[in-house]
Amino acid sequence: MADTKFAQFIAERKLDGRRIMAASRQIERLLPEDRAIKLRKRLAKKAGGETPEGAVKETRKPRTGRPVTPRALDAALIGKAISGPTKTRILRAINRLLEQKKLDPVDLRALF
Repeated sequence: MADTKFAQFIAERKLDGRRIMAASRQIERLLPEDRAIKLRKRLAKKAGGETPEGAVKETRKPRTGRPVTPRALDAALIGKAISGPTKTRILRAINRLLEQKKLDPVDLRALF
């Protein structure tokens, strides 16, 4: 393993890559309310951006539906360049695992 900030953090906190991917899959999974948000957004776009009378404009963002992949995790471990959204997904999964271990959450700068 390379001596990247991310690899050192994972080793120091004894986090397993498979648990990171499982946590990410659970966090990022599309739920019915996410699909409803996307549907309302698509219908509003189709109607020219107009919202019907009494309808509230959607302000929540749906989940992405794209969990952390083994390829992305390996790239982060060896220090290759990964995209910003992928870094955020990894961060959310790690913070979920740290929360389960009763540890304080970290920020993005602590990992990358």
